[in-house]
Amino acid sequence: MDGVPADNFEILQPITQTPGALSGETAAGRYYVPATVNTSRWGHLPNRQAEPVLTVPSGATVVIDTISHEGILEDQGRDPVAWFGEHGVAREQVLSDAIALTDSDIKHDFKHDGPHVVTGPVAVADAEPGDVLKVEVLDLAPRVPYGVVSNRHGKGALPGEYPITPAQDGASAEHPERYGNVSIYTPIKETDDGWVGLMSGPNDAPVEFPLNPFMGLMGVAPNTDESPSSVPPLAVGGNADINELGEAATIYYPVKVPGALFYTGDGHFAQGDGEVALTALEGSMRATFRLTLLEAGSPEIPGGQINRMLGETDTHWVTVGLDPSLDEAMKDATRESIRFLHDYYGIDQATALAYLSVATDFEVSQVVDATKGVHGLIRKDDFAAVTAED
Repeated sequence: MDGVPADNFEILQPITQTPGALSGETAAGRYYVPATVNTSRWGHLPNRQAEPVLTVPSGATVVIDTISHEGILEDQGRDPVAWFGEHGVAREQVLSDAIALTDSDIKHDFKHDGPHVVTGPVAVADAEPGDVLKVEVLDLAPRVPYGVVSNRHGKGALPGEYPITPAQDGASAEHPERYGNVSIYTPIKETDDGWVGLMSGPNDAPVEFPLNPFMGLMGVAPNTDESPSSVPPLAVGGNADINELGEAATIYYPVKVPGALFYTGDGHFAQGDGEVALTALEGSMRATFRLTLLEAGSPEIPGGQINRMLGETDTHWVTVGLDPSLDEAMKDATRESIRFLHDYYGIDQATALAYLSVATDFEVSQVVDATKGVHGLIRKDDFAAVTAED
């Protein structure tokens, strides 16, 4: 399945900006953050000391470009032109942003740093600890007509069993084959039934699956001077990998530092619950968000308080549990779901637990990011007759 089947796919290069766009609005009336060496960090999340690349007022619409780490990492040679070229991708089909990043002096330690390229952070004016940042996902557009799925030694749901290819001594960007890791190049294309990904089956028969884009990594800065790895998800977001939080979803984040400092990255074109190989179908994404500040005590805060990220779709509330143990993550998600039902709908805890047992699906977000994730899907229609607590 080498080659790029999407003949008419327009590579989304940076938006044309008006002068000073990083401190003001673009010509289209929206704020824009390009993915450059100066607006990106590789392997770590912003902390409370991070300088914002842009400050916007509450309610602003912000377009943020992201660079996928897949195709640029050291076990792929840290050379996207060469790596994608091996799969039939012409240089003009490789993002100039990715080329600039890998050609730069930006430091990245494959062994100790997270893999993700993070764009941001964006500060929201007047945001203070105790507030909540409401993030609406307005649009997600693939920037390239291909993605990559990777399985790496010591990672994924089956470490020690996969990859089958053994690792060798002396692995480096100069000798990426010695890592023994496996990356599956996966084109995407548009069909009459929507966008699909393509993998090779027997005799090159295509295996097609639908795309469901979302950002694997979104969040606000934690209140720490340390440089958090981009790998484990946090109560304030990060690498949560929840596939329900795509276009039209809303996520509420507890603000821990002045300005909130929102960031994103790790575009996923498609991901099954669990993300068992290690990665989803990952690719560079252009994401459009609306960032709205909800001050502490605002009646718009679901349940009156948010102490960890909370998702919302048209049909469900999405509660999140996190822990290095999958069993404990399940317990954490259950406790958070009980708390939410009690605070938002006024339901007593015993009834909340009984309801969750009969009517709520708890899904494994991912089992591959050191901190495991489980999320509950609480159906809104079940509470149509219940008045939400103010």
